[in-house]
Amino acid sequence: MKRAAIAAAGIFAVSVILSGCRKEQVEEAIQPLVADVLEGEETESAEQVEDPQVLPEIDTNVPIQTGARIAVVSKCTKGEFWDLVRSGMESAVSEVNDAYGFSKDEKVTMTFEGPDDEQKVEEQINIIDAVIAENPDVLCLSVGDMDSCQAQLESASENGIPVVVFDSNVTNTKLVSAFRATDNVQVGRMAAYRLARAIGKMGNVAVFSAQEKTQSAKERVEGFLDFISNYSDIDVVQVIYQDQVEDMETAMQEILEKYPALDGVFCTNADVSEMYLNMEKENTAEDSAIAMVGVDATTRQQEAIRNGEEIGVISQDPFTMGYQTIWAALQASIDPEEETELEIEKEILLKPVWLNLDNLDDPNYSNYIYNK
Repeated sequence: MKRAAIAAAGIFAVSVILSGCRKEQVEEAIQPLVADVLEGEETESAEQVEDPQVLPEIDTNVPIQTGARIAVVSKCTKGEFWDLVRSGMESAVSEVNDAYGFSKDEKVTMTFEGPDDEQKVEEQINIIDAVIAENPDVLCLSVGDMDSCQAQLESASENGIPVVVFDSNVTNTKLVSAFRATDNVQVGRMAAYRLARAIGKMGNVAVFSAQEKTQSAKERVEGFLDFISNYSDIDVVQVIYQDQVEDMETAMQEILEKYPALDGVFCTNADVSEMYLNMEKENTAEDSAIAMVGVDATTRQQEAIRNGEEIGVISQDPFTMGYQTIWAALQASIDPEEETELEIEKEILLKPVWLNLDNLDDPNYSNYIYNK
């Protein structure tokens, strides 16, 4: 499909050149065709729901450590997304213990800690320090600031504690054994594609994002800006990061006032999406015409999709992410003296999906629907 469309664009370009048009006119003429090629690829990848995420098989031939203590420090512990991450982790621990027949002191155990707000970076660092002091067998991290915990990673390494990162990575990955997350660049690209279609491939859009220092948010914005650039008639008027303003709600309201003809917004995570949905907006009639794409199918966003406040969300599979993280952690905690040919896959990125009124109740998407 891609080659055929590009060939068609090439033929069209030649015909335009032969008709005497300038290079600039040719580029302007074929740009929508190129964008449509990219759209086709994105549509195909976004709608492959017949092949859901697969939980890793528990291979009891893997010599995991009996009585292994897994310490999880999340960048946040509050919210439906994090509840499902934790549920996936707890399920993995339980199923591993059952599969291996571990009982009493042989059982794998897990703790789950972190701040109640992912902006509380210092609080998370303090928790990581306390956890490392307890010398767990493996440390699992999701970090609010990708540059914040270099000293903690070094401390874990010095104490022989392997680190598995989930959801949001760190800048220096040399001290990380494995990373399990969503493909966040794809989240942004899918959001751009859906928003562009919703506003007729022309108009003004804004991006309201979580912290720029959080890797997942940064990649979502990068993916969005990369794909939206294929539409010459769409302007991104502003990108607002939560950690760059004193009050995110006020900043969003100011953008709505500054650009009364705003056509669409992309909110990069559940917290910012729900903040946008819940804030009191002036000029309600105009604001209601703004197309919104959010991230994570929380209860509030499901409601917003059903009542027309939101055209849809790009959603993740947090249960599988949590499950994958624990299995990787157990593999990372194997005693180095054990003879095994096991190689841990360094990075696994899970596929996001697009949810709107057409598929919100489809059981094939149940892992991507968050409920209280």
